[in-house]
Amino acid sequence: MPKLLVAVLVALALPAFAHAGDVTMRVQDLPVGTRALAAVPPKMRFNMLALHWRGPGSVAYRTHRLGGRWSAWTTADADAAPDGGTGAWHDGDLAWVGGSDGIRYRTRGRVVGLRAYELWSRVRKPVTRSLEMAGSPRIVPRSAWHANEEIVRAKPQYAPKLRLAIVHHTAGTNDYTPAQAAAIVRGIEVYHVKGNGWNDIGYNFLVDRFGNVYEGRAGGIARNVIGAHAEGFNTGSVGVALIGNYVRATPPAAQQDALVQLLAWRLDVAHVDPLAKVTLASRGNAKYRAGKLVTLREISGHRDTGPSECPGAVAYRLLPEIAKRVAATGLPKLYGPTVTGSLGGPIRFHATLTSSLAWTVNILDATGKAVASGAGAGRVVDWTWRSPPPGKSGYRWAISAPGVLAATGMIGKAGPPAEPAPAAAAAVSSIGLSPSFVAPADGASAPVTLRFTLSATTRAIVQVLGPNGTVVSLEDGTLPAGANTVTFDASTLSDGRYRVVVAPRGGTSAAAELVVDRTLTGLAASAAGVSPNADGTDDTVAFGFDLSQPATVQLTIQQNGTAVATPFSGQLPAGPASIAWDGTSSAGVLLPEGAYTAVLSYTDALGSFTQSLPVSVDLTPPVLTVVDAATLQFALSEPANVTFTINGGTPIVQGEPAGAFSFPFAGTVTSFSAQPVDGAGNVGATVTG
Repeated sequence: MPKLLVAVLVALALPAFAHAGDVTMRVQDLPVGTRALAAVPPKMRFNMLALHWRGPGSVAYRTHRLGGRWSAWTTADADAAPDGGTGAWHDGDLAWVGGSDGIRYRTRGRVVGLRAYELWSRVRKPVTRSLEMAGSPRIVPRSAWHANEEIVRAKPQYAPKLRLAIVHHTAGTNDYTPAQAAAIVRGIEVYHVKGNGWNDIGYNFLVDRFGNVYEGRAGGIARNVIGAHAEGFNTGSVGVALIGNYVRATPPAAQQDALVQLLAWRLDVAHVDPLAKVTLASRGNAKYRAGKLVTLREISGHRDTGPSECPGAVAYRLLPEIAKRVAATGLPKLYGPTVTGSLGGPIRFHATLTSSLAWTVNILDATGKAVASGAGAGRVVDWTWRSPPPGKSGYRWAISAPGVLAATGMIGKAGPPAEPAPAAAAAVSSIGLSPSFVAPADGASAPVTLRFTLSATTRAIVQVLGPNGTVVSLEDGTLPAGANTVTFDASTLSDGRYRVVVAPRGGTSAAAELVVDRTLTGLAASAAGVSPNADGTDDTVAFGFDLSQPATVQLTIQQNGTAVATPFSGQLPAGPASIAWDGTSSAGVLLPEGAYTAVLSYTDALGSFTQSLPVSVDLTPPVLTVVDAATLQFALSEPANVTFTINGGTPIVQGEPAGAFSFPFAGTVTSFSAQPVDGAGNVGATVTG
């Protein structure tokens, strides 16, 4: 029986290579040692690099430029581990390093795990298409910078109110062209999704050194889209990243001007005073525990919200002056509209204007008819409406003044209730969750989709009910007859058993069971398959995971639901672990080639659970065929990483799918060689021409 591996585990959440449109990403775990100096042999050209590491130490790197010299040493920039210790990964910022084919790195202090994310982001022509809303700067939409919508993991989520802006820098270089800026944005999207496990690119906007503003996370540039840019403070904030490294350098004037214009517009849409402060409760990070009240400037730096040096010392020192410029741009403005009270009693409207103006407050009913209004003059809006009792519909209000972006909202219901009063109360059927069990890893989302069918259109409440009275409301409104879906992020829930309930008005509730359990997280395989042919490559596959507490664990290899091997069964302590399998059965006999399932079972206080991964036994090397040598067109018998050498130049590795493909090369081809290696490490024959 293979013994448990105690060394640093290979816990990749991805295959060795990941494609996403114009971006190719390679992930590799690197050996580490205190103050070690190591070189990683060239295996793939890349122009963007990020490092993840475990431990309180730091990591520096340098890259070898294509056909050139080694770069200067750069210290990897990343947030601190949540406990300042070795348990969590530092997620390094993705840096633009230019075309490179090798890495050298060295560690300082204690580093117990190191992982490199190498990306090749194809450089297109500079983007020219942009959009503009009233008062906004010109913004390059996602479609123009070629965001890969296929990799987005979940629909956007929205905060009820925007409270502040948080400024970042992307780190890396300040020496990039307009076309490379868009390539950097594309690379960041892939890295945030495929490398960090986020739903989409983390920032809401990005600004390059030429003054171009890019739409970041999808969901609407004027809406309160919740990003993934400031742990603990993502909800209610807009994250803006300056593309560049501003630890020592000063953001160019064009970049500063664009940042001012962007924040002046976006905070005006939210009626936020850029010179004010706001007190928020942290949702938890390494600097501020969950529930900690933190007072922040309305335009803050990333370092204000968590353990980070972002947006760099120079950019951070500029923020007070940036805020003053934002406050002086696009005047007049209306700040802090509030409405207090309820229908049937006095309702007070209050706001502040940046200058003394004539103002009005208008109240409209559901049909758009004016039912009340108030007026005044000065910098302070303060008017009270003696409202009628609540009815079947609500009222829309608006506070306006000449030249000011009006503030609007609803009092009471959003409109007349759409209840057709069916002959019988609506019934819920076919209710289910996908998945019904989640094990959220640190910093990763856990999307869960609830599906159910209603027999009639009705008003319904959808809630998550959990232990200790936990209630999370997902929907409260009119839902249509037929199939319905509701998606939510279960990573915000603590460990426990939950009931996701659909309660139609006047009908019978139905529920589906959900379990959130973080005892075992991060299950990943070091390779997609095992190739036990004693060639030294993927002769075994390692299944890595983390245990938050001691547990009884069993790993079985199954085919068609039947266990054919049991590589490990026993008690394991808390912490990282890795179990190896060499492709043999329980009797030590090599299993036939084919598809299998690795099933990891464990038991804790919540019950017994399983997690699984596909794995294959593969001894057959891939076959690469030349279709047209002149145009570098080929065909593969199976997906593989192919090493190309064109005209005797630097080898370039690219992941390619099964079937026909072409290798992009600008220029005349005088000679080439290409060799494929599949996901199990089987090396195919080299083809030349």
